[in-house]
Order: sequence, then structure tokens, then C-alpha cells
Amino acid sequence: MTTTLATDSRAQTATPVLPTDAAHLAYRPLPAGAARITGGFWALRQERNGRDAVRSGYHQLEAAGNFRNLRIAAGDEEGEAVGPIFMDSDVTKWLEAVAWEYGRAPADDLLELQREVTALYARAQADDGYLDSVQQVRGNGERYTDLKWSHELYCAGHLYQAAVAQHRATGDTGLLDVATKNADHLVATFGEGPGRTADIDGHPVVEMGLVELYRETGTRAYLDLAHWFVDARGHGIIERAGGEPTYFSDRVTARAATTVEGHAVRAVYLAAGAVDVAIETGDTELLAASERQFADMMATKAFITGGLGARWDWEAFGDPYELPTDRGYAETCAAIGGVQWAWRLLLATGKPVYADAIERLLYNAFLAGVSLAGTEYFYVNPLQHRDHAHQDENRSPAHGRRGWFDCACCPPNIMRTFASLDGYLATQADGGLQVHQYATADLGRVRIETGYPHDGRVVVTVTEDGPLALGLRIPAWSDTTAVTTPDGVAHPTPGTLHVVDRHWTAGDTVEVAFDTTAHRFVADDRIDAARGQVAIERGPLVYAVEQADQEGFTVDDLTVDVDAPLTEERRDDLLDGVVALRVPGHAPASHEQPAWPYRRIDGTRPGGAERADEATSVDDAGRGAGGEPGLQADAAGAARPVTAVAIPYYAWANRGAAPMRVWLPIAR
Repeated sequence: MTTTLATDSRAQTATPVLPTDAAHLAYRPLPAGAARITGGFWALRQERNGRDAVRSGYHQLEAAGNFRNLRIAAGDEEGEAVGPIFMDSDVTKWLEAVAWEYGRAPADDLLELQREVTALYARAQADDGYLDSVQQVRGNGERYTDLKWSHELYCAGHLYQAAVAQHRATGDTGLLDVATKNADHLVATFGEGPGRTADIDGHPVVEMGLVELYRETGTRAYLDLAHWFVDARGHGIIERAGGEPTYFSDRVTARAATTVEGHAVRAVYLAAGAVDVAIETGDTELLAASERQFADMMATKAFITGGLGARWDWEAFGDPYELPTDRGYAETCAAIGGVQWAWRLLLATGKPVYADAIERLLYNAFLAGVSLAGTEYFYVNPLQHRDHAHQDENRSPAHGRRGWFDCACCPPNIMRTFASLDGYLATQADGGLQVHQYATADLGRVRIETGYPHDGRVVVTVTEDGPLALGLRIPAWSDTTAVTTPDGVAHPTPGTLHVVDRHWTAGDTVEVAFDTTAHRFVADDRIDAARGQVAIERGPLVYAVEQADQEGFTVDDLTVDVDAPLTEERRDDLLDGVVALRVPGHAPASHEQPAWPYRRIDGTRPGGAERADEATSVDDAGRGAGGEPGLQADAAGAARPVTAVAIPYYAWANRGAAPMRVWLPIAR
């Protein structure tokens, strides 16, 4: 293996998507190294991710057996493979995180880890390019015999993404050599034509990987194979192999589909890959179909947090408006895939709605999946956690965030997203700069300082003399926005890109004041789980009421007044600093539990059934004398006024997995 060694001067911040010069785009990503988060909200999360999570990820992968599988496949050790069939993908997502983290904060230990694991991959790879350690150890020489479940191409896709990241961020070519050898093997194996297999993987991601590998190497065959994989879906390949077509995003073609369905992560990864193909080939039909699917997803299948995936069973999207609060899936990986899809649509179309979606997904659906410390994770992100919730399966939030999972797809996915976040801030087009996400950052021709997302003030300082069309996304949530430039004050329309096109002098500033007033929201009546309830947003943040902040009542019992004003309190001492909201409401005056939990609309109960046991008493914690859950309030009984405290949803469960609600019942 010939490896080009990286140097600190070569390290570059992330460019996860780098379309070719011939790509059909409205915007282009900034060049490598041109965007760097330098402080504030996201810098703290990146620092903890890089300092603690990425480095500890190596030890987690060792403990879980991922590296040992590769060593067995390489002939370095003997034994049986452990873990799920897709264990290699956790390693390559982590390797991608290592690469982007090195580009963000170069360090010798990161290079040592990268090169050690890259060399292991090279040793494990078969002579013809095949590489999947678990299948190599367990498969008795068989390959691609059950692609609907084997994840062999899924692992390849993540390998390609890691290889490209490593080359862009560090200059090393070791993993790129492994990736291209494997991709050449896939090109010779799959597709239409003599000697090739017309089969597709049950879990998309190889499409994105192949396109990015094409962009990095110029090998057209990689793009052509990605195009074939996208168009091969919906023609019964998986169904003929015994798979359920909806689950595998194979019921209808990518061009004919009007929405997303089936496994949430599979669906959004496939959609992102389809946009990559459309961008590089000029396939306007495919792009239009993807826009249509994204719009329907956000209109009918996304939680208010942006979370994706309604059902724990099969980790799937549900029917339109099927968005349960307490059993909502909203997998962290699906949020990341949603960001990847929206970013590609933003590049392709230039429409601010996709930047708005990225913001919602990042601050709420993604960020809730990781602790403030950066080293504990949620797999699923429901919008409600009940009192006395049972710790059942490994993924359950009742356990609290966990350091790793048996199926550990989410932790390294989070690591690589944090490490590559700089690349999602801004774009360029026709000599202009478009700022889509607000963070304290250096974007080359401008610097940004802000207390966002808790503070709506953003100061943009131009660093060079000369003409520049500076585009600023005006979030749809900001009812009134003031943009102050050397030429005066403008009040742009929400949900647009406001462009200030002028000749600048270095040191000129633009001050933006977004309206972060907190608002209550109600759901579409078809979202049954949220009917009769409100959720609260302030700026880009969805809020939740968590038990740790309440006194004298249980979150499950809270009802809120929709007409009383919400008040804000800046709490620098709480959860790394948040703006807390005080929410007027009511809680039961007693803990009496009705014998039958249903009443007539006038408040009466049939047969006078008011309480389960009038003689039962409860302690202050709401538990009976036997230590079991005690009597809860009769909703028809007396209530007393209370003031609940709401915090940003992303910060819940950092003080234990206590009761929590995003959707709050309206007081009658």
C-alpha cells in the first residue's frame, strides 16, 4: 500500500459533498478549509466530540469486536466474527469522523489511529477487492447471496465516504486505495450486462459513496453504477428475493415515488444518493421526484423536531400523519440522513426551505441524540417520556443515553456529523457567498459572531475590500427581521435568502436581528397523538418540559394555559446555558386515581366510579404505601395553577431519564 502522508498544512475542514465542475447546481460548497466554526454553541459541541467522543470511539470499537473481525478477516487472529453483519460500517463512519476531526484540529494521535485502522482494512481486503469482514469470516466464501440483509454494499458505501474524507482532510491515500479497489470490484460485479448481477442492497448508502468516489477520482464507472443502483429500485428485485418491498424502499421507483416509506434511514439515504446522481448527470426528472418526496415527508411524516421515522417496529416511516409522541422512533441516523438529503437539495436548487429543514433537523432531531458531554447517545428520540417508564430493549430512552449500542450505527454517525459541520454553513455561486446556518465562524471573506441559537443577533464582518453579493438566510420562524448594513436597514421576508450586493470595505459589518419570540404551536388535526395539545418553539429550538425543572407536580399531569404569556429566563448555569421558558398551567390538586380512566364529556363518570380506592394514600413522590405507582389525579377533579419550566428539547435527559413532554395538553 502506497500512502501519501499528511501534514498539518494540508489539513482541511470538511467538504463532505464536492460536486464536479460539470455538476448541475444552484450553489457550490465552499472550498476545502474555507469554512471554520471558531466559537459559540457549535464549537463547544465540536470540541467535546473531537476531544472525547472520537478518541474514545476507538476503544468502543475495540471492545465491541469491530476491529477483531477485521483482524480475523486479515488472518492476524483466529476466531468467529461477532456482532451484526454491518459491523464494518461503524468503523468506517468512525474513520470518517477521525479524518474530518483531523482537518478541524490536527493532532498526531488522530493520524496514528487513522493509519493503524486503514492498514488493517488493507490487510483484510481480498485480492479481487471484496471487503466485508463479517461476511468473509462467516460466509464460507459466499458473497452477495442475501443482499437484502447482508449490508455488503452498505458497508462499501460508508467505506467510500470515509476514504474520500481521509483524502480531502489529511492527504492520505491509504483508504482511498482500498476504496477504489473495492469499487472496481463492484463495477465488475453489478449492473446489467454479461457476467454482472442485477441485484441491489437492502440498505442504501452505496449510491452516495460511489458518487463521491467518482468526484474524488474522476472514474465515471462509479457514477454510472450509482445511477444504475438508484434506477434499479422499484422493479421487484428485493421482492423476488423474499423481501418486503415497502420496508426496503423498493415498492415504487425513485422517479415515480411521491413520498418516503419503509425503513426511515434506508429511505433518506437512498433519496440523498438519488440527488447526487441527478446533480452529476443533469437528470431533472430524478431531481424533481426527490423534491416532491422531500416536501411530502416534511408535510406528513416529520415530527415537529424534524425527527424522521414513526415506528419502533421496523424503524419505519408510518402512514401520513402517523406521528406518535411516546413511541415515536425519530432515529438519530435518520435525522443525519435527512440533513444529507436536504443539503444536496439545497445545492441543487438554491431554495431556502432546505436550509430551514437542515436547521430544524440539526438543532432538534440530531442534537437530542447525544449528551451535552458528547459521549452518550440516544438511538431513538421520542417526544414524550412517561413517568415510571420501563427500561425494556437496548435502544429505549428509559435507560438514558448510552455509551454504545449492540447496533451502534448512531454514535459514529454523530461523530462524523459534528466533525464535518463546518461544511454545511455556507455556499458560493457567481462570486457571491450564501450563509445558510448561523454560527460563530470564519467563512473566508466574512467572519460571523453570534450567540445563536439562544440569541437572535448575528454580526457579519466583511474581511476583504471589493464587491460581494452576501446572501443571508432569513429563517421562516423569524416573523420580523432587521438587517442593518452600511446602506441602511432592511426588513426581509421570512423564509427567503436576503442578498446584500455592494462594494465592501474590509471591516464593514452587517447586523442581523432575528425575532426569537417563543410561540405555541398546534398540530394538524390528523396528527392524532398531538391533538388537543401545544408545543413551544423559540427561534430554531423546540422546547420540552422535563421533570428535573418542575416542583410539586409530575410532568404527566401538567396542562397548560394557551392564553397566558410565556416568559423567558436566561440560565447560564443550566445545561451549558439555555434560555428557559416559564409556562403557565395547571396540575391536579390531589393524587386520586379514578377506577376507570374515561369520563363523559360533562365530567361525570358512569355509576359514580370516581376512584380506584378512596382509602389509598400516596407520598410526595406519588407512590402508594407498597412502593408502587400511586394515585394520579382525576382529570375531572380540582386543579391548581402551576408554572412549568421548559428547556430546549435537545438538552433533555442530561440529568437522568426523567419524565418529559414536547406536546403539552391544553387546560380545559
